[in-house]
Amino acid sequence: MTDGPSSPAPAGSGGTPQIDTTLAHSARIWNYWMGGKDNYPIDREAGDQVIAFFPEITDLARTSREFLIRVVTFLAREAGVRQFLDIGTGMPTANNTHEVAQSIAPESRVVYVDNDPLVLAHARALLVGSPEGVTDYIDADLRDPDAILRRAAETLDFDRPVALMLMGILGHIPEDDIMPILRRLVDALPSGSYLAMYDGTDTSEAYNAAIAVGNEKGAVPYLLRSPESIAARFEGLELLEPGVVPCPLWRPAPIEVGTPRGMDQYGGVARKP
Repeated sequence: MTDGPSSPAPAGSGGTPQIDTTLAHSARIWNYWMGGKDNYPIDREAGDQVIAFFPEITDLARTSREFLIRVVTFLAREAGVRQFLDIGTGMPTANNTHEVAQSIAPESRVVYVDNDPLVLAHARALLVGSPEGVTDYIDADLRDPDAILRRAAETLDFDRPVALMLMGILGHIPEDDIMPILRRLVDALPSGSYLAMYDGTDTSEAYNAAIAVGNEKGAVPYLLRSPESIAARFEGLELLEPGVVPCPLWRPAPIEVGTPRGMDQYGGVARKP
């Protein structure tokens, strides 16, 4: 839905979480950076502090959205995928996953997963898909993959290929927990499915400093990782060309010219054999 990751709810919180306007939330901060209006003063304050350290954060917001569009376009048009599980989707904006997929294949089925009540409110109002397809939303925590899979199975057919999308969300997960979560999710997918993801990297001192400032305001910190750490998440899968690269360099459109910006997020796409 939006490029900014939404953070997991506190484990074991139970029930539907309430909107806390005293803590910044990454999905709303990214909404602010994208020029959206679905955010609060605390989100704008945190967003401005990050911009002061790292003005290119707005480029990262833009290039991550462009990465999502190119990935979904490839999966729907070239790979023939008709089912998408998009976890950590964030605030709705233009060119959401279901809009891109269903513009190519109207019968596509898309399940979004997030846990921010503000995201939930907008998702219910805005996520209207094509009549031929299905668009659904699950209020769930990435750290409970079994619950996600159980509820997603009400909409998706796990005997047919599924594109698992984790766009900027794993930075909220402790390093030791990432691979167990990924393995549980990927193991549930049939052969011919895809994993698509990106995350912020520790490749810029300015970005590192900006995220450190942003984490002081946020409820759940976002942790930058090395490109090698992000690439290791695709272990056991068939990584597609050009591999794990800065988001602007993943199959850019031929007409894109000039010096790429927003290079401190790395992403890739891989197929499950």
